[in-house]
Amino acid sequence: MKTLLIGATGTLGTAVHKELSARGHDVIAVGRSAGDLRCDISDPAQTAELYRRVGRVDAVVSAAGDVPYKPLPEMTPDDYRAAFTGKVLAQIELVRQRLAHIAERGSFTLVTGILAREPIPTGSAASMANGALEAFVRAAAIEIAPRRINAVSPNVFTESLADYGSYFPGMGSVGLDQVTQAYVRSVEGGQTGQVYAV
Repeated sequence: MKTLLIGATGTLGTAVHKELSARGHDVIAVGRSAGDLRCDISDPAQTAELYRRVGRVDAVVSAAGDVPYKPLPEMTPDDYRAAFTGKVLAQIELVRQRLAHIAERGSFTLVTGILAREPIPTGSAASMANGALEAFVRAAAIEIAPRRINAVSPNVFTESLADYGSYFPGMGSVGLDQVTQAYVRSVEGGQTGQVYAV
């Protein structure tokens, strides 16, 4: 299976890359500054050029998306626009631009996060973005069949607790190995329109 992995060099992307490769996928790693190919997916023109270069694929997998974290009184309209552009529109463009160039029964896997369902202080932009993406996945699924689309919505990673655990008090954590299995389920399984909360 030829799989395009966006955000392949981050913490999550690295783990997903390792798991999919171990399962026999031909993974094309894409990152902003490292990987097989470079692309800033917040720029639709760069996404179009990326797709032109890679040709037809069986799966598009995203482990990327940027949002600002600030207390609500400090958030500006530009901050919310940046969150929507960096995480929501960027991943929607991965789907929209690829529909005509993915295998007939190919799949898209997007990434959201726990803040869609469990908000935290400073996380309003992330909650907005994650919730919007999850709604998009459910809506897109009924239009793109037999192609499939799902989202993986993880908690904070156990491996990242030292850096981010204080932002998620009492919310537990999830190991990257569990998150990568949700990606495997999305890419290799048969479901569509699902949000895999892990």
